[in-house]
Amino acid sequence: MADGDLQSIVDELAERLRRSVAIDDPSIRLLAASRHFGDEDPLRVASVLNRSVEPEVADRVFAAGIAGWTTPGLVETAGALPRLCAPVRCNGLLLGYLWLIDQDGAFTEDETSAAAEAAASAGAVLYRRLLLHERSKARHEAILRELVSSDADVRVQAMADLRAEQLFADDRMQFTVVAVQCPFEGAPQEVAFEAAVEDGVRAVTDDVALMVANRSRSWILLVQRRPPSHALVASIVERVTTRFRRLTGGEPPVFGLGGTVDRLDDVITSYQQALLAARAAGLTKGGLARWGELGPYEILLRLPADVRVAALDGLDQTLVDTLTEFFDHAGNIQRTADALSIHRATLYQRLKRIEQLTGCSLDRGDDRLTLHIGLKLRAIHPGAAP
Repeated sequence: MADGDLQSIVDELAERLRRSVAIDDPSIRLLAASRHFGDEDPLRVASVLNRSVEPEVADRVFAAGIAGWTTPGLVETAGALPRLCAPVRCNGLLLGYLWLIDQDGAFTEDETSAAAEAAASAGAVLYRRLLLHERSKARHEAILRELVSSDADVRVQAMADLRAEQLFADDRMQFTVVAVQCPFEGAPQEVAFEAAVEDGVRAVTDDVALMVANRSRSWILLVQRRPPSHALVASIVERVTTRFRRLTGGEPPVFGLGGTVDRLDDVITSYQQALLAARAAGLTKGGLARWGELGPYEILLRLPADVRVAALDGLDQTLVDTLTEFFDHAGNIQRTADALSIHRATLYQRLKRIEQLTGCSLDRGDDRLTLHIGLKLRAIHPGAAP
């Protein structure tokens, strides 16, 4: 084969067989494609133009079981010409797929053998890329973790290390952290979570985006000339959410957007803000929360976990739920009763009982504020409640 470059591999095979050739990654996103020989169909054209296929098409292709193939096979799917799929593997890892198209799906033994040989060469190329990518990713993750360390000296060294990587110009850059919080933990979800966040990073095409992945929490550092647009943030959220749902079928992650800073040594501030915003998104059942738009949570989330309002300790769960609905509906009796599916008289009885047990009067503004804050703190730190 050629010089080990993917494009050279597909071009050489295409000229040899006089067929168009394409190589996709394991998610069927285009990595390299040859020129066409009149054998292209709408699916191939769309793949070249968009660098990917629609999720519904990918699902139909995966239904053929190609992810488990070790040798070339024929794939037929509605709306597309038959294809020869040669899995691209190296050291047992599935790294992508090599595709040939034929009107009748009639591939000779020599063509199948040539496709398998080209796939093996492509596997070696992609495996080397994977090793380099993983080393670079691990190095960048280590630097980013130190960039938000509580030790100022460690942060200073991390800034020097990040500048030495020369990933971005050092002048007039702005930094914003996006935090991503997984709704649950577990080994399968952990892998899916990291893959989903990586897909979100790919939404950043014109600037630099670096990520750190933990078991159930990740964060992305955006490095740009200006604060991230709403469209870019929405694209990151959409890509992470869509990929995570497709991989797990479970509840999607929540997101927090920190403030934009213009100095590397202030990234820790955006990082802390993003984490708090993600926690607020989880509490309010919102997909994305932005620092500066969190309302009272910007204050409450900074309080220690052991801060609580003791007056609420004597209330059972029914009374806690009643008081929560009462405040959520701004003290409106009828709307609160409707939300709880109880009679107004029952609601009045419960509110009277709450006043007796807490020693607070719901007619006094300060008492209402105290109880409302107490309920919010219990929601933020449920383990702190007796």
